[in-house]
This record gives sequence, structure tokens and C-alpha cells, in this order.
Amino acid sequence: MAGEHGIPVAPFRWRDGERLIVFGRGRVSEARDLIRGRYVLLSTPRATPAAPGLPGGASAVHDVPSGRVDEVAGQLRSAVEGETLVALGGGRVIDVAKALAAADPPRRVVAIPTTLSGAEMTPVHRHAAGVDPSTRGVRPSIVLNDPALSASQPPSELAQSAGNALGHAIEGPTTPLGNPVATLAALQAARLIARGFASADPGEGARDALALGALLAGYAISSTGYGLHHVVSQTLARFAGVGHGAANAIMLPESVRALRERAPAWYLEALAEALGFEPQEFASRLREMTGVPRLRDAGVSEQQLERCAEEASRRPELQLTPPPADAEEIRALYGAAY
Repeated sequence: MAGEHGIPVAPFRWRDGERLIVFGRGRVSEARDLIRGRYVLLSTPRATPAAPGLPGGASAVHDVPSGRVDEVAGQLRSAVEGETLVALGGGRVIDVAKALAAADPPRRVVAIPTTLSGAEMTPVHRHAAGVDPSTRGVRPSIVLNDPALSASQPPSELAQSAGNALGHAIEGPTTPLGNPVATLAALQAARLIARGFASADPGEGARDALALGALLAGYAISSTGYGLHHVVSQTLARFAGVGHGAANAIMLPESVRALRERAPAWYLEALAEALGFEPQEFASRLREMTGVPRLRDAGVSEQQLERCAEEASRRPELQLTPPPADAEEIRALYGAAY
């Protein structure tokens, strides 16, 4: 199968160290065979119907409520039992499952994403409330990415989620942990995401491209770590209540401008060629597709913005975008997106 613009998007089965990654439209039907044995399902009312065979085979089903990952995981910790946790949902659901597995090992996580968050590809997550922050994160041991689920959102929400994925691809190669493999994955991810949004309403082939792009972008950021863009976006989600995807999409054009000054060759040559657009131009176009193009549109107040600038400026991950941004620069980035 190929994407709508000639980009190959073929199904595959990838053994990557201790984890198995299965990708392809319709592959969710293989979920129970891949899991092998008893499992607990963590999901949401929106996501559960997308895989009707999973609830019936679960020893227990838990709805993951909205809220912060650390708080939700802390609330669910005493109720969730079992060694295999199947996370069917977006990044929040998958991160909660990872947090629960880290809190009470040994457990394994099976991740079946329903958004383009890339959370299924990384060991990065907040820990359940009360768990030592130095506890090692958990990376899912099985990733089942079916584009019919992972790229299933309506166009505006899909654009928000794609902003998060593209942020992974754009930021990862610029950190001190950047490496050739992550850079190659990030460039292909950028190509796929740009081609996937060649139209405002992606069809099936374009959605397959977006799903694969998000997976590769998640692989890249897992290898390189994240810096400025994800700090400012995650801080908005945590302290101003902006949806994670929306926060990433809104901030991406401003982050691209800041990162371009730090890594001009990457942005003006490799990334621009992969996207087929000037990076800030494409990021701005994607932001407009979300229907929430400015922070004020997301309901952020100026008071919240000031708190976010203060909180973000204290995040140690800023060191991964040298030279690290100070509070003044972060405040200016928020102001430009307001």
C-alpha cells in the first residue's frame, strides 16, 4: 500500500530489542494473539469501541479519567491489578499505563494508540503520585499501531495531534543526544506528516502516512530526549489546562523560530527539504488547521501565561536545547503565540 502522494506505507512487524512493534491498517484484529494471556484494559469511552474484541478478553477494564497523568495513575494504582496492562487510547492513557507499570513492577505494557502522540514509542512519562521521581520509566513491550485507530481523529483534532508528532521530529535531532539514526527517522517522519496534510481533510492513505510519521517521530524523540518546544508545550498543558496536542500545535511555529536560530543548517536545509516547505510556514499552516490557532483561543489567560513562563523556565530539560532559554525568551514565545 502507498500513501496518497506516493509515500510507501506498508504494514510491518519490527522486533526492536525487547519490544515488538506491529504496524498496519486492520492489525488491531491481532491484538489478543499478540498479548497472549490475561490482561487488564485501560481505555476511555471514546477509544474502547474502536477495538471491540479487547474488553471481552480482559480480566478487568478501567476507564482512565481526564486529568494529570501523575494524579490519575495515583488514583488508579490500588484498583489496577495484573502483570499485563493494555493501554488503548491517546498519550494520556498510554502514559498512565506506563506510570502504573513503573510504580509496581514487574509489569509489561501493550500500547494501542488512538492518536498521533507517539507515547507508545518512549519510556518518558510522569510517575504516579507518591512514586520516587528517580524510578526508571517504562517503555511498552508491545506497540500495535493500526492507522484506523491512531489516525482516526476528526481533521481539526488530527492536526493538533500531528503538531505534537511534528514537534518530536523537529526538536529531537537538535538535542545533544541527537544521532544519525534518530535524524533519519525524524526526517522521514516530517516527510510523512507533511504529505499527510497535503489536504485539510486527509483520506485513508494520508492518514496511514500520518500514523507512520508519528511512530517514527516518537522513535526519534525517545532516542534524543526533548527540550525547549516540549517544555513550553507541556507546561501549558499542566498549568493552563490546554490540551496536549493543541498546546504543541499552537507553540510549534514559535518554537521553530527559536530553534532555527540555534540549529540553522538543520532547519533551513535538511528539515525544509523533507517538509517541502519552509518549516515555520508549514507549522503555521498546521496550526491554522486545528481551529485553535492562538493561546487565547484555547482559553489561556495572561495570568496563566505568566505562571507558565515561570514554571517552564525552571525545567531542567531546557538544557537539551543549548543555549537554554531563559524566562524572558520563554515569555516572548508565549506572547507571540497568544
